[in-house]
Amino acid sequence: MSKPTFLHKLAHEILKSHSNTLLDLVVILPNKRAKVFLLAELKKSVSDNIFAPNIISIEDFIQDIAGIRSIDSVELLFEFYNVYLSVTEKEQQESFESFANWAKTLLQDFNEIDRYLLEPNKILKYLENIKEIEHWAVAVEKRTDLIDNYLRFWKKLPEYYHALYTYLLDKGLGYQGLIYREAVQNLNHFSENNNQQFLFAGFNALNQAEEKIIQHLLALDVAKIYWDIDETLLHDTFHDAGLFQRKFKSEWIHYKTHPYEWIVNDFTEAKNIHVIATSKSIGQAKITGSIIEKYAAENNANLQNVAVVLGEENLLLPLLHALPESVNALNITMGFSSKNNPAQLLIAKLFKLHTNALSRNGESYVMYYKDVLDILTHPLIEPYVNASGLVNKINKNNYTFITHKKITELQAESNVLFEMLFRKWNTTSVTVLENLSQILLQIKAHLSHDNEEEKITNAFVYSVYKVINKMITYFENHTNIDDIKTLQAIYKQVIDVADVSFEGEPLSGLQIMGVLESRVLDFETVIITSVNEGKFPAGKSTNSFIPYDVKKEYELPTYKEKDAIYTYHFYHLLQRAKNIYLLYNADSEGFDAGEKSRFITQLEVEKQPNHNLTFQYFNPDVPTIAYQPMLVPKTDSVIDRLKEIASNGFSPSSLTTYIRNPIQFYMQRVLRISETDEVEENVAVNTLGTIIHGTLEELYKPFIGRLLTTADIESCFQKIDAEVLHQFKEVYKEGEIKKGRNLLAFEVAKRNVYNFLKLEKAALENGDQVQIIALEQTYERLLEDNRLPIPVLIKGNVDRIELRDGKIRIIDYKTGKVEQKNVTLKNWKGLTEDIKNDKIIQILAYAFMFEKETKDLEMEAGIISFKNLNAGFLPFTFKPEKEAQSVINAEVMKAYLEEIVVLLQTIFNQDIAFEEKTN
Repeated sequence: MSKPTFLHKLAHEILKSHSNTLLDLVVILPNKRAKVFLLAELKKSVSDNIFAPNIISIEDFIQDIAGIRSIDSVELLFEFYNVYLSVTEKEQQESFESFANWAKTLLQDFNEIDRYLLEPNKILKYLENIKEIEHWAVAVEKRTDLIDNYLRFWKKLPEYYHALYTYLLDKGLGYQGLIYREAVQNLNHFSENNNQQFLFAGFNALNQAEEKIIQHLLALDVAKIYWDIDETLLHDTFHDAGLFQRKFKSEWIHYKTHPYEWIVNDFTEAKNIHVIATSKSIGQAKITGSIIEKYAAENNANLQNVAVVLGEENLLLPLLHALPESVNALNITMGFSSKNNPAQLLIAKLFKLHTNALSRNGESYVMYYKDVLDILTHPLIEPYVNASGLVNKINKNNYTFITHKKITELQAESNVLFEMLFRKWNTTSVTVLENLSQILLQIKAHLSHDNEEEKITNAFVYSVYKVINKMITYFENHTNIDDIKTLQAIYKQVIDVADVSFEGEPLSGLQIMGVLESRVLDFETVIITSVNEGKFPAGKSTNSFIPYDVKKEYELPTYKEKDAIYTYHFYHLLQRAKNIYLLYNADSEGFDAGEKSRFITQLEVEKQPNHNLTFQYFNPDVPTIAYQPMLVPKTDSVIDRLKEIASNGFSPSSLTTYIRNPIQFYMQRVLRISETDEVEENVAVNTLGTIIHGTLEELYKPFIGRLLTTADIESCFQKIDAEVLHQFKEVYKEGEIKKGRNLLAFEVAKRNVYNFLKLEKAALENGDQVQIIALEQTYERLLEDNRLPIPVLIKGNVDRIELRDGKIRIIDYKTGKVEQKNVTLKNWKGLTEDIKNDKIIQILAYAFMFEKETKDLEMEAGIISFKNLNAGFLPFTFKPEKEAQSVINAEVMKAYLEEIVVLLQTIFNQDIAFEEKTN
């Protein structure tokens, strides 16, 4: 950077003022991250080897004063539950799940009370009184148990606080607030035994404890403090960025006799500020990627001075996918919630699979196919479990529910990871957690440390691994909680407070960070995302039991102070930067809506003369034509394939497929692409049709070649249930048919067959003479015409052919609704141009195939619709005017074939491409 950074100035100041006493100097910074950058600046500023000063974060420094080890949020929640159980009567004790819902908020309030050195009894008693007043209108004798329990909770808050405080102190542990309070109480002892010099640098907002400690050390003249504030922000009494520092400058006794260091004048320097609005959050990730790509191209891929600051952590993963290949080094320093962690999602899916299996039947351990496939196809599992064969078997055989025994039989290939994933959870909680821990270790073993993407995956896996191991420790010490449902509830609660930490190379490459991680650091090019109200600044959302007026009364930070903190960070990022990109979501409606941040408006209103402020709106590229229909030319090889189909046989349905959509015909018949097998959880319409067809074939098979009698039909009634069940198992494989929609489909199939037989019986009783000639039989016939390149074989499967009262009748069963008008034709012209004629084309094709076997008997062809059974047999009818003709004679056949030849000519015409129909 052309202008010296804050850390560069600090390094020079350290070497100038403490060159002989570096070993006795402790430099305290707002966070751990800044240490690496300060050491780098010190390294640049010296030519010889020297011992560096001790550089630590403010939290570590205060821990040293207090002499207490910090406890992490997950462990703290467990320890607080121990305390809660010890001070709460057994009949009033809540489960961990409901306890954690309020405990996390309460711990935050305890933390604030301690960091601001407030009297806990006073403020917690205040809360109790507020709640009492809220219920003052309810007479004591009229109070319900619910009100009593509610008020009892508020009454017990001081007890919870003191019990937790004492419990943690006895163990030498503490949350941040407790450590800060103890550090203040231990300050005199610390000062008396100290011979070091302290240098505080880069701070902005301080809590009461930090203020007291720093002022104490300044008064003893063993410390110095360097701020980093621009005079424009400090001297503007209305500007939130200088809110805290104006307070310190005017109130601290130290500044009555000492200068306020450092006040700089960098913000008014020349800057290019690009404000970019885009649609949705994902658009911001894409634009960030393109800005970085352009910058890398112009600067020989040197991204040393570029920082991406994410106003919203959820953008991290989309951003990583949007980064260009020119980014060869990357450093991520931000907390990423475990809620969106891929490894956490895997563990959540395992919980779902096993808890559901246990609740269904602990003995046979029945798993739902979707839960199984969710795990087997998870990106952390799929590459290493070798279960593609199993996935195919589940899809092909329609396994809806799979027993534990069945799944182990289906997975022929032995695999350690697979065995761990599907190991039964009917054991103790500790055993389950140890198994989960081993699964994560197995996944980790497959990941590479050299691949950048897998490094990030490693961080995700490790963060969940740590949580699982902490839970193992907790459950080993609390054997009374040993229920899988409780285990799942605890896991859900603790994963919420666990963050993912990423490893990276802090001094090289692109820096990706959260807002708080940007403290003390300066970059030449800064890209800030999610500069929206409610994101940056965070807005009024407060997760606290302490009301706003009580916070104001006791000088606890409210949303006003939190906004001021965000304002300082925002302006600090801009302070020494030359090129700034502010990205925000401009969608004002919908699920992912956003409103432009007040910070952008502030930059506009208070525009500095040297600031070049530009506004852009990025719209996604929307093509003028939403969808271009597919067009496939007929090459020589396609024509060869069509001739092959002609030799093997065009089915009536393939002809209607071409009419419906030539591209569909091309995919299915020419390319032979079949649909992917998927589990058919609910019986599909076509499956139901296959079942009914199969049932009628089996029931009527014994009667082929002879006259039907009512006794035959009576015998069929007895076999309906067994035959429909048999057909379901044949077609639907292992699908569940004993409950839900499938049971209804099963009953519908039985009812359809029953109604059909009833119709048949009534016809026989009316004197119909019926002889079955064929059932589900394949027929074929060569169509020869000199207009076609080769003779075409028409081939298809006919549902039923019978001789009824001296007439040949060809029947096609349809499970959907068909009416007489669907099989009535007024004009032959254009028969093959309209898909509405598909049923006519189909049944006349069957008539053409069987024509030679009619032995000069009259022939008719038609449909029996199971959704219109009362209409009976619906014959093809040619009705050009008033007179209707249903007998298929030579004249009808000639007219039909004329149209089919025209259709086949189109199919074989090399100049007519396969063109997709979109309507």
